[in-house]
Amino acid sequence: MNNEVIITAALTGAGDTTGKSEFVPVTPKQIAESAVQAAEAGAAVVHIHVRNVETGQGSRDVSLYREVVRRIKETGIDVVINLTAGMGGDLVIDQEDPLKPVDGTDLVNGLDRLPHVEELLPDICTLDCGSLNFGEGSQLYISTPDMMRAGAKRIQELGVKPELEIFDTGNLWFAKKLIEEGLIDAPPLFQLCTGIPWGAPPDPGLLQAMVNMLPEGANWASFAIGRDQLRWVGLTAALGGNVRVGLEDNLYLSKGVKANNAQLVERAVTIVESMGGKVATPDQAREQLGLKARS
Repeated sequence: MNNEVIITAALTGAGDTTGKSEFVPVTPKQIAESAVQAAEAGAAVVHIHVRNVETGQGSRDVSLYREVVRRIKETGIDVVINLTAGMGGDLVIDQEDPLKPVDGTDLVNGLDRLPHVEELLPDICTLDCGSLNFGEGSQLYISTPDMMRAGAKRIQELGVKPELEIFDTGNLWFAKKLIEEGLIDAPPLFQLCTGIPWGAPPDPGLLQAMVNMLPEGANWASFAIGRDQLRWVGLTAALGGNVRVGLEDNLYLSKGVKANNAQLVERAVTIVESMGGKVATPDQAREQLGLKARS
């Protein structure tokens, strides 16, 4: 088991969840407040998406990221900031005319997914390491080898730590290729994502297999979505990984009981500590992940 387990709070995501729970933060003020509450509850890292204030849907608007980060920093809270760079990969096709994108498509190249990272220079940003069929219907998430190489190179130039998002074993294979090519600085950081249709299922044996595939010296975390989120905390910690909880991936504390981000973090703290582990502080997380000291 990890000596100090890093807890990441994934605050809001981009999924269609705002109508399912009143606790999902939407506005920059709500997202920042939720980040502070999660940090106070024990999260060393907050993972941030932003949403269109009018529609509640996910957004790539740099001004929204700017406001969220400003609000968090103005509170003086010590927390590691992780900004998504995965927005801009959605492709929804017409089943009868596959070359025709339809409503819901937001597909841009790898570099055009990074303007907010370039401006705000967070501690961490994500790099999605492959394409996949995203749920039912005709929606795909697109992240090609060329896109990944371009994104990795730019993130490296910016001095930001990429969190390598792994949705299936082939993603992990290619992420290791990026490391071999010198596009990812040591120590690499992997996020093993499970339960997202149709990527890796939340299977303990598969998680162990992916952990066995990691390069020596890698830092890693894992999460599962929905009802598997909290049980996955214990499994991941037992295997030596860091953990992620939050409303991006799960809306409930227990069956029928809706949660906020701070409550999910508190539950993760309880799980880790009940297993004899310790929860990492932000400074311990920075040291473990090879991040720059807080300015």
